[in-house]
Amino acid sequence: MTRTIVSSATKEIAIGFDDPFCIIGERINPTGRKKLAEEMANGDYSRVEADCLAQVAAGAHMLDVNAGIPLADEPKILAETIQLVQGLTDLPLCIDSSIIDALEAGLKVYKGRALVNSVTGEDESLERVLPLVKKYDAAVVAISNDETGISEDPNVRYEVAKKIVERAADHGISHDRVVVDPLVMPIGAMGTAGKQVFALLHRLKTELGVNTTCGASNIS
Repeated sequence: MTRTIVSSATKEIAIGFDDPFCIIGERINPTGRKKLAEEMANGDYSRVEADCLAQVAAGAHMLDVNAGIPLADEPKILAETIQLVQGLTDLPLCIDSSIIDALEAGLKVYKGRALVNSVTGEDESLERVLPLVKKYDAAVVAISNDETGISEDPNVRYEVAKKIVERAADHGISHDRVVVDPLVMPIGAMGTAGKQVFALLHRLKTELGVNTTCGASNIS
């Protein structure tokens, strides 16, 4: 069975079909949190520290770190945040940014094998993110959408995931280092969303042999 290994300097986590469920805490994210965004932009990481420790205490197995603040120096803030968090916990981290310079800044200072969040099926995204994943021996979250957006057809989302896995292989990244997010659609917008994602998860496991991750709140 496929096992995706991520690590900090001292702790290793395996994501896999036969491994325990892996909970990724996503609280360290200034999106929609005006106060946190202001503090991080000003170099105040006290709230980040509190969020980090609270998620560890609540049982998270990994922590996602995002520093997406408009007009701020995201590479600098993300690198500083990663260093702070790694000084507080030995949990592996997911480095979360849509800015390639920020991803590299985070990967440069990270100790261990990070999970990069994320790459999509868009050719530009693939050719910018995958070389970084290879360079820093990271694992990567593959989002099942491309230039056409998020398809309501799970078969289309499967094909996007397959494209990402194949392109990753072209860059020397094995399928065990690709964790696919099949995109859980809200039931309020699509009544069959739950059934769709279970069918898609089955195909990703049996046909592509990849591990998967889902946003737990998306279904609500």
